[in-house]
Amino acid sequence: MDYIRLLLEQQPLVALFLTIAIGYLIGEINIKGFSLGVGAVLFVALAVGWFAPKSAPAPMVGTIGLALFLYAVGVQYGKQFFLGLTSAAGRRANVMALIGVLLSGLVSLLIVKTMGINLGYGLGLFAGSGTSTPTLQAAIATLGNDDPAVGYSVSYPFGVAGPILLLYLTYMFFKPKVDAGAGSGMELLEVVLRNSDLYGRTLGEVMGGLPAGAQIVALRRSHHNEPASPGLIVAEDDVVLVVASTKEILVEAGRHLGQLAHGRLVKDRSDLDYVRVFASRAVVVGRSIGDLELPSNKAAIIAHVRRGDTDIMPRPDLVLEFGDRVGLLANRGDFAGLRKFFGDSIKGTAEFSYISIGLGMAIGFLIGAIQLPIPGIGKLAIGLSGVLIVALILGNLRRTGSMNWTIPLSANLVLRNLGLTLFLAQVGMSSGPKFAATVAESGLLMLGLGAIVLLALVLPILIFGLLVYRMPYDEVAGIVSGACGNPAILAYANKLAPTERPDIGYAMIFPGMTIVKILFVDIVPALL
Repeated sequence: MDYIRLLLEQQPLVALFLTIAIGYLIGEINIKGFSLGVGAVLFVALAVGWFAPKSAPAPMVGTIGLALFLYAVGVQYGKQFFLGLTSAAGRRANVMALIGVLLSGLVSLLIVKTMGINLGYGLGLFAGSGTSTPTLQAAIATLGNDDPAVGYSVSYPFGVAGPILLLYLTYMFFKPKVDAGAGSGMELLEVVLRNSDLYGRTLGEVMGGLPAGAQIVALRRSHHNEPASPGLIVAEDDVVLVVASTKEILVEAGRHLGQLAHGRLVKDRSDLDYVRVFASRAVVVGRSIGDLELPSNKAAIIAHVRRGDTDIMPRPDLVLEFGDRVGLLANRGDFAGLRKFFGDSIKGTAEFSYISIGLGMAIGFLIGAIQLPIPGIGKLAIGLSGVLIVALILGNLRRTGSMNWTIPLSANLVLRNLGLTLFLAQVGMSSGPKFAATVAESGLLMLGLGAIVLLALVLPILIFGLLVYRMPYDEVAGIVSGACGNPAILAYANKLAPTERPDIGYAMIFPGMTIVKILFVDIVPALL
């Protein structure tokens, strides 16, 4: 054992990546739907740090890792975050989450004052109950020691399992009716126009009368198919191809338009055919569909966009991202030109601009280093929050001139997970000895206190959402997931409520609450 300890301490990079490998192996263990995921890296790192105290890599490793995580999160969720701030529903959701986060922070401070707990441990309980790794880093930086890592590691399991359990219990108690929709695929329907109120109107006017989530993408007239153009004048017996996100919406649209047709438009591909391409060219990515001029000799139309595992109805304001699979209706003779225009490269969907990442993170670090005077507190620097704030702004902008700020989803996930893993491994290895001593002395007490802080975070959101505002369960589940932050909670919410609302809620809430948590641990020590 002494030989292994010596090896790990002499080769810290070996220790680092061995910790990561074992951590992920343990994190994949699933017990009735619960797993630690990337959080297991922290616990393995604590064990390695206790066993070989001198094996911890330099603190900069963790800082760089966390900065990558924050930047990737901000760029991905920037648009949803700002949309949440500008809508009434989004503001209400953010206020609910803010109440929960601040209450959990106040409870952690109350524990520090009444129980005689070390302030670092208390802030760690706050960070761990909210599974917020950036908050942990901020607490460590503010206090100048690793005490927060101890509280974080003790409360982290509750931070993951607790919200999952509470979501399950509330689901069983309220038994909400959650419409799972029609899956990830788009629904198609051919309709012969039989509504006399529509004759002589433009196709744009006709589409304006369709239910939300339905769209006309093609029209057949005189045995020829053509893409749907808003300026086309429709007439009796025209056949239109309608796409919708659910069968229910499709049926409603069909009733409004006329009678069902049977394959006349879809079977004839002499004028129009379907092709799917990858959006991988920088000149295309970051631009809205309405701004694109498709290079086709004959008319072509974007009928479908698939991003990740989600199908999206094409809209003029929909901004394309790297890796989007774009479905087009076009003449076969234009296929080659369309593929060239969009790039259609799988390799290209995983590439991104190191220039944009370098500039974005540099600006974020500079803003984070600015010391702002706060009355009664002194000067305060927001630290790594600056990286997240800048990333949110850039993620909302998407593009500035020729500079594209977006990161392909696949690459984003890699950067995010790698960064988070590096930070957890580094901070766990550096705080292992202190963690072991604290748990041996007061482990059960800390576990109980962590559970109390977690309840203070989640219960207010559930009470306000389900009992006060009577919001849909899937929407509340998304807010809880965003306030807590851990992706495992979001994944469980999606299992209970397989709609888009949990994902939307998470995207709206997570970035803002991360900033609030960081600012809380930055400010509180100056007030005590």
